[in-house]
Amino acid sequence: MTSKNSTLSPERIPAQFHSRPFLLSPVGKDFLWGGTRLNDDFAKGIDLHPLAETWECSTHPDGLSVAATGAFKGRTLLDVLEEHPEYLGTHPRAGKGLPILMKLIDAKKDLSVQVHPDDDYAKKYENGSLGKTELWYVLDATKDAKLIYGFYNDTDEETIRRSLAEGTVEKYLQKVPIRKGDVFFIPAGQVHAIGAGALIAEIQESSNLTYRMYDYDRVDKNGKPRALQIEKALQVANLKSSAEPRQPMRTLKFRPGAAVELLCRCKYFEVSRLLLNTERVREMVMLQAGRNSFEVLLCTEGCGILFFEEDSLPFYKGDCIFIPAASVPIRIHGKAQLLEVSC
Repeated sequence: MTSKNSTLSPERIPAQFHSRPFLLSPVGKDFLWGGTRLNDDFAKGIDLHPLAETWECSTHPDGLSVAATGAFKGRTLLDVLEEHPEYLGTHPRAGKGLPILMKLIDAKKDLSVQVHPDDDYAKKYENGSLGKTELWYVLDATKDAKLIYGFYNDTDEETIRRSLAEGTVEKYLQKVPIRKGDVFFIPAGQVHAIGAGALIAEIQESSNLTYRMYDYDRVDKNGKPRALQIEKALQVANLKSSAEPRQPMRTLKFRPGAAVELLCRCKYFEVSRLLLNTERVREMVMLQAGRNSFEVLLCTEGCGILFFEEDSLPFYKGDCIFIPAASVPIRIHGKAQLLEVSC
């Protein structure tokens, strides 16, 4: 039997080792607003100071996740999926690489006020890239943490352009208090910013397009102002007033050893929260791996073990697991909270 930590060349990987889950190793980003919590709370062990983001599950060229266990250990997830496109499933948007990107974000300081284009704009003006619609799940937040979500009132390009030049744009921006467990859907075109004190899990389209509108006159590590993309931002931004985002009614569906809560379903991704506790359950929980989509599990609290065929895969807080479409049957045991993401 081959250990889950062994590495085999593609031609030597036996068929029985295909379609098995494996851990991913993330890529870190050292943006100036980051902190230390991704290393402190999630034991990422990434030598960046600050550590602002970890791209947990990504096939985007700006940050490729790498298989950390299993037969593909050491190879990028993009490489694995190019060799095994069937791992993506039969989802109609499945193509080269993943259609999504998952991150952990530690905002020790405020992020820039920004906006992302939609697919049509990005395809036309950004070399065929995807746009960027995203979901934020708040893992933790300080007492006074807030996010920016659009504008208090309807406005227009001239007003915002002038306020950006004068440094007064903040008076137009809607600030929303946040707390642990909150969910925020950020469609393309929505002006937004994560505020200081927020620890976020982000699920988004596989895109790295961000148009900064305002950055508090900060400078980078070389003493230069960070680049702004005001004209592009104004072309794609929704300048109408935004209703303050409300937390939706969420329903837990229970089964022995687990409860599942749907957080978001949109045309780009589906996200649920799995609350696992099999301490007093004799039967382990079965994961329902589908043929229509891959699945990604991100452990946000606790730990556990996946069991499949004759093998097992332990996971801990902060671990990210890729499950191919049409995976082998998987059982899960432990006491943990996980985000489940599919397309």
